[in-house]
Amino acid sequence: MGAPVAFFEVSSPDAERAQRFFGDLFGWQVAADPELGGYGLVDTGAGEEAIGGGIGPVEEGDTAGVRIYVRVEDLEATLQRAEQLGGTRLVPPTDLPGGYGRFALFADPDGNTVGLWG
Repeated sequence: MGAPVAFFEVSSPDAERAQRFFGDLFGWQVAADPELGGYGLVDTGAGEEAIGGGIGPVEEGDTAGVRIYVRVEDLEATLQRAEQLGGTRLVPPTDLPGGYGRFALFADPDGNTVGLWG
């Protein structure tokens, strides 16, 4: 069985503007959390089986853009496989706040950042 896309993320130098834009455009509800620097979890209104997401500020050293997160069983093994295939590890397996699991990041051979979630 393949690994499903499980989460999307939009980062912006003006997170509030991006949250309003996507909320107004698609009818999404965005709950910004001041304790997370204004990062907002997105409810697309598409039901329990929908892919969830977040919209937040650009992290230091990163660029604005859209990123997908793929759900995998083993973050470390997947990072190692990505490296074997020509990718580059960017962020090792790291705990998410609030008990949301763990994540990691790698760049594909073209430099696109891809998230892993487990």
